[in-house]
Amino acid sequence: MKSNNEMLIEVDHLMKHFDIGNGKTVKAVNDISFGIRKGETLGMVGESGCGKSTAGRTLLRLYEPTAGAVKFQGQDIMTAKGSKLKALRREMQMVFQDPYASLNPRWKVENLIAEPLDIHGLAGSAKERKLQVERLLDRVGLRSDHAKRYPHEFSGGQRQRIGIARALALNPKFIVCDEPISALDVSIQAQVVNLLQDLQRDYGLTYLFIAHDLAMVKHISDRVAVMYLGKMVELASSEDLYANPKHPYTKALMSAIPVPDPDVEENKERIVLTGELPSPVNPPSGCNFRTRCPFATEKCAAEVPAFREVAPDQWAACHYA
Repeated sequence: MKSNNEMLIEVDHLMKHFDIGNGKTVKAVNDISFGIRKGETLGMVGESGCGKSTAGRTLLRLYEPTAGAVKFQGQDIMTAKGSKLKALRREMQMVFQDPYASLNPRWKVENLIAEPLDIHGLAGSAKERKLQVERLLDRVGLRSDHAKRYPHEFSGGQRQRIGIARALALNPKFIVCDEPISALDVSIQAQVVNLLQDLQRDYGLTYLFIAHDLAMVKHISDRVAVMYLGKMVELASSEDLYANPKHPYTKALMSAIPVPDPDVEENKERIVLTGELPSPVNPPSGCNFRTRCPFATEKCAAEVPAFREVAPDQWAACHYA
């Protein structure tokens, strides 16, 4: 679905730090700002441990932020309390990475999907509750008799469909998809992504799609944000980012995407990053990426690069982009 220019989510200098004892802090998300337009899919990519999932969870206040603001349709999520927060929660849901861990194994599917309806009092009677669960199961490609089964009786792909049905139960506007396909077989991944796209088109959903599969992110996303060590290093339309990346880290990521043509793949220039990924407990001074960047200078060690517009609607945090 094509997005419009109205911002649904506005993130302003968001930080999430974890205290790990001995006076040490993990800077999991370290000052990121971006917006998500109504009806669009914003992909978020980066290496494991770069802060993608933490950013997604902090957006929904599953983690309380260390600093910063997040607005949903102009309302500040981070200061909302009580009934106001509960109302906002109806509008924002999450599909979790692990379909095995995110479903209570002691509950039948009917209760798993109906739990949000029960919490928000949206099913007037037992009959209405049952009908809503059956409608949601049907919408994600499962049968109504699946409602009486337990999660262990399903495959990974089917469990993820149950998770998606649960996220849809409250008819939200915004869904964070936290690596929703990474635990699934490759043959099933495309089916789940196609389902998410169909649901977006039918319900006008807005997604934050977190993943490390760059080819899949290109397929589903309107725009893509690249994270590195808790910082956002680039943000651009999917087309621009894949065709003409501006940040050295993004260039290295893009060079790793396999091309299905053996001749092109053989002659393609692969950018191999040297050095170890620094610790988020003690990130480098200046630019986080400088210890692995082939173009780093003294300025990169001394100054934190501004996240600036380096081409029309393409942002990067690099002194030389």
